Amino acid sequence: MPAAQRMPDVIAAAGSSSASAFLEVSGIHKRFGGVHALRGVDFSIRRGEIYHLLGENGCGKSTIIKIISGAQPPDEGTIRIEGQAQGALTPITSLAAGIETVYQDLSLLPNMTTAENVALSEQLVRAHGHLARRLDPVALRQTARRALEAVDLPTTDAFLNTVVADLPLAVRQLVAIARAIATRAKLVIMDEPTTSLTRREVDNLIRVVGALQRDDVAVLFVTHKLDECYRIGGHAIVFRDGLCVAQGPIRDFSKTDLSELMTGRTIDGSRYRTGRPAEGKLLQLEGFGRGELFRGVDLTLARGEVLGVTGLMDSGRNELGLAIAGVLAATAGTMRFEGDLVRLTQPSDAIAHGIGYVPEDRLAEGLFLDKPILSNMVALILDRLRNRLGLLDQRKARTTAQGLVDALRIATPNVDLPVQSLSGGNQQRVLIGRWLTIAPRLLVLHGPTVGVDIGSKDTIYKAIQALAEQGMALIIISDDLPELLQNCDRILVMRHGEVAAEFDAATAHEEALYDAMTVSVAVPLEQHPSEVTSS
Repeated sequence: MPAAQRMPDVIAAAGSSSASAFLEVSGIHKRFGGVHALRGVDFSIRRGEIYHLLGENGCGKSTIIKIISGAQPPDEGTIRIEGQAQGALTPITSLAAGIETVYQDLSLLPNMTTAENVALSEQLVRAHGHLARRLDPVALRQTARRALEAVDLPTTDAFLNTVVADLPLAVRQLVAIARAIATRAKLVIMDEPTTSLTRREVDNLIRVVGALQRDDVAVLFVTHKLDECYRIGGHAIVFRDGLCVAQGPIRDFSKTDLSELMTGRTIDGSRYRTGRPAEGKLLQLEGFGRGELFRGVDLTLARGEVLGVTGLMDSGRNELGLAIAGVLAATAGTMRFEGDLVRLTQPSDAIAHGIGYVPEDRLAEGLFLDKPILSNMVALILDRLRNRLGLLDQRKARTTAQGLVDALRIATPNVDLPVQSLSGGNQQRVLIGRWLTIAPRLLVLHGPTVGVDIGSKDTIYKAIQALAEQGMALIIISDDLPELLQNCDRILVMRHGEVAAEFDAATAHEEALYDAMTVSVAVPLEQHPSEVTSS
């Protein structure tokens, strides 16, 4: 039975879908210098339907979205909206036609209020892109209240006046969707909308999408998360190498089908973890904590073990990882590493002991985007690469960087290109490669495949297992539960700052993990997954 048929259908059947397509793209080509990004793309979208745009990074997904939203013109081809052929679309004409795009960075104005962010686009459309010197405050607040109510956000004056920069990420995501509702959009495009959301926040987003669908709005998700696609239902549009290679009901495709369509090779969903941890304790935590962020953590980690840590955003899981890596200093308990009592107060302390940390946000916290791949790779070992004159030995640096590029299968013609020229999956491998230069005994990976396509995930997962087989211990902090189940030996679930449950990853089930993340009563450690129930 296909995976789509085994997943619960959480969105109601389509509303009153139009008889003809709302959007039709046909024969779309786009070139950037010598790169033929889109090579005759054809697909259609109907009102009141959900679509998932799937494909590896670099396959043309972002380019087609920019063309539909008016940010870039096509070189060839036709775009029809409600049956009418369009000339040169601009962002304003696309908005006026009913197309709203929620980009991965949300494109909100952080120094403006919630009300202003929600209602600004609507006033821009009404004014044909030319705003008066002052916004209409009465109309702005009326529009904002209507749109915020539709996504179950507060409509109080206090919330309307809150500066967007002060809102949590999940709330900002809903504010961006409210902006689309404010313009009375007929098609909402969401670019990686769940990348930084927990499962509870994803569930709320799905409820909002269901309401949009019932109002006859089409929704196009751009995503790498196949499990969420099956939960939502609808249609799949699959891209590979600048072509639309398949379109149809997602229930008609298995995960294996979609993976093969996207990558051109077979990637199954079986466990990657097949090895066993080595004997001996590498890391021991006793009563480990930092104020109210997390407390009383007892943990033992063996060499070559892969440990998963999950929980909701406020569970303390992120802060635990930061403390193990020396980014946050623990204020309670003890930490022993290779038998020695250690106290880490800064990242350099952790590095000195052979502990590395790959952050979740590679763009803001990890990479020097405008610098070459080579510079990013060797940033931690510059002292080791200096010659007798104190200058960087370029030959050694290049040999080191190229060796990691080859080992991690990073797709680049040379290591002198800026790292921002790479796809998300290749950027992530550059960041992992940087930490491998210090030969860590323990590597903490926070969201190792966030925003990464399915082919790159496969490469990263295989690299994780190879490192574990070589004796490195790894801690994966993630809310991607299938990722943890496929790659880990054990999984710790944190809740309200404490370790609430521990599971054997080889026998655990996704629903049991989620129950342990959300139940209000404590779940005993090492309880069998089938015995974990929600209260």
